[in-house]
This record gives sequence, C-alpha cells and structure tokens, in this order.
Amino acid sequence: MSKVRTAIVIGSGIAGPVTAAALAKAGIEATVHEAYPAESSGGIGGGLAIAPNGQAALGIIGAEESLRASAIPMRRMVMSMGGAEPFETPGLPDMPPLQMVNRSDLHRLLRERALAAGVEFAYGKRLVAADDGPDGVTARFADGTSAHADVLIGADGVRSTVRRLIDPDAPGPDYTGMLGFEGLADLDLDVDPGTMTFAYGRRAYYLYWRQPGGGTTWGANLPWKTYMTLNEARTIPADKWLRTLRETYADDHPGSDLAERTTAENLQITGALHIMPPVPHWHRGRMVLVGDAVHAPSNSTGQGASLAIESAIELARCLRDLPAPSSAFAAYERLRRHRVEKITARGAEINHAKTPPGPATRKADSLRMPLDLAMNVEKTMGWEQRHTIDWDAPVVPAPTTASTR
Repeated sequence: MSKVRTAIVIGSGIAGPVTAAALAKAGIEATVHEAYPAESSGGIGGGLAIAPNGQAALGIIGAEESLRASAIPMRRMVMSMGGAEPFETPGLPDMPPLQMVNRSDLHRLLRERALAAGVEFAYGKRLVAADDGPDGVTARFADGTSAHADVLIGADGVRSTVRRLIDPDAPGPDYTGMLGFEGLADLDLDVDPGTMTFAYGRRAYYLYWRQPGGGTTWGANLPWKTYMTLNEARTIPADKWLRTLRETYADDHPGSDLAERTTAENLQITGALHIMPPVPHWHRGRMVLVGDAVHAPSNSTGQGASLAIESAIELARCLRDLPAPSSAFAAYERLRRHRVEKITARGAEINHAKTPPGPATRKADSLRMPLDLAMNVEKTMGWEQRHTIDWDAPVVPAPTTASTR
C-alpha cells in the first residue's frame, strides 16, 4: 500500500495534467503548478499526432473520446522522395488511425479532464527551489510562495527546472539543427481527406494534410545551423520567414505551392526542434521526472506526446502500488527507460535522412525506402503502437540491484 497521499506536479502541458488525473484515479491528491500566469494555451505550437498507444493510455483517464472529437484521423500515410513518384507506406490495419490534434486543443482537453477528476491548477508559479526531506518535499516559487506534498513531479518540459534540482549535471536537450513551422495554405490539393504526406524535398523535409473545412496544413522542418529560442525566432517577422521557406521549397511540388499560398498571418513559428539525450538520473529522493523533462524524442518519431502520456500513467500506477517514493520511482524507471530510449534512437536516425543528400543518394533512397518500410513496419511500428498499459495490474517492485537514484 502506498504511503504517498499528495503530489505537486510542475508543468501544465501534456504530461502534467495526465499525471495529475491518473494520480487522482489512484487516490492521490495532486495540484498542478504552472509557471505562466494565464490558463490560455493558444499560440503554443502547431499540430501533433497521437499514436494508437497514446490514445489507449488516454482512455485510462477517460480522455480518448475528447481527443477524437477535437482531432483529424489520419488513416493513410504517403511518402514522397524528391521528384520520385509518391508511394503509400504500409500501416497496421488492425490499429486505430493517428489522431492529428492542435497542441492548444490537446492542452485544453487534458486540463478539462484533470479538473473533472478534482485536480487543482495554480498559475504564475515558477519553481525556483525544492527542499526534499524525510517527511515530504517543499516546492518554492519565484513569487515567494511555497507548497508541500509527499512527492514532487517534474513535468516541466525539455528546459526542466526539476531535472536540474535532481541532478545539477544533468544534460539538457540537443538541438536537431532544424526549426519548426506550421502554415495553413489557401490551397485544396487533390489529396484524399485523412491522408498524411511525408515529403523529403530537395533541400528540406515537410509534411502536409488537407483540412476538413478547406485549405491544407503543412509543417516544415527548416535546416538552420544557428540555434534560436522560440522567442528569438518570433522576433523575426513571419513574412521574412516565409521568404526563406519559399526559397527552400521552390523546387518541390507541392512544397512551393504550399509556401506561396500561405500568408504571414497563417504561418506559425513553432521553434527549435529538440531531442533529449539519455538522462542519467530520473529521480532523487521525493522528486521524479516525467514526459519531455526526461525523454523528448525527435518529432520524427511521431511518439513524443504519446510517450509522455504513457509515462504519466505508469508513474501514477507505481505511486499507487508501491509503499515508498523510492521504490515507486525505481519501478517506474524500469518500466519506461528502455522503451523511450529505443524510440528516441530511432528518431535520431530519421533526423539524418532529413538533411539534403546529393541526387544519387536521393534516387537510391527513393528506391530503397518502400522495401525498408514494408519489411520493418511490423517490427518497428507494431512494437511502438500496440503497446498498452494494464491499469488494474499491480506493479511489481524493481529488483533491489536497480539504481534508486
């Protein structure tokens, strides 16, 4: 039986509200503390895909139907390699489709689900320190206030403060060398609804899908050597970024049309694309990490949000079933580390393919890619997307030889 009765969750993005809702389901009282002052999540990023494994995990806290009501199902995947003929990628016909959802809509529905579960949210609470002791942990915020609970959970993203509190030498996120953009083009392509196209252009990668109400949404991964924060990128006017995107995709079809038919008002700068290297210490004392704070794979995997949701559910299970934070955190790390690091490694490999190769390499890739996908879809995508969590199953403690840090 768990001795944990209360939890402080830092961060109200994706992992934070899911963790808090799952803890409530487990009988643990959680309060989410968010650094930013407002509840609004508008303008925080473009669309993201929730894979079948993420959808199944959301079902545990009763959020799966809300997701489907807000998302566009992607039932067909098509790949385009330079000027080669596009081809349909093999899928998993027995699995539900990817659900493409706007990040702000996802944040909203997860917050609503957590509120319905009885979770409280506190805004304008930027964590600056934590006092970890035998009787609990006290979080201290920049506004001079504090909060006390049995455990503190860092769901505060790739720039996690909690990660530094756990380990001052912990690695930060690596920059992939690409900036992300999302635009809505005033263009209705001859593409079936529910089709996601992944396009390896001559100079840069992009993807696109039709909107049910008209127009085509597209996302760009723009190679950019110099790292820029989101705020720095947004100081450059959108029309200037559009000129760069139009030059980059000028020789691609339909990339050039998508860029030309997008206005500055319909271009969103989503910022630098990151990937987290392996984090040595997931937890220390009464503090633990979840989601992007500890495992942010490249966007190339299509699994970032889904893995964060999975980890949130598993952490709640472990805190529900094991008697002390140390044993719960060790079991949680044992359940999650191998899976997330394997998927992160796959994303790093895909990132290399997003850099522009020479013509000969491009042609060879266009011939080899369909065969590779057909051979590996079950091995790779099946393992990733068929993963489910048995909420009702008791968690087995980690072996005593495992690290408790």
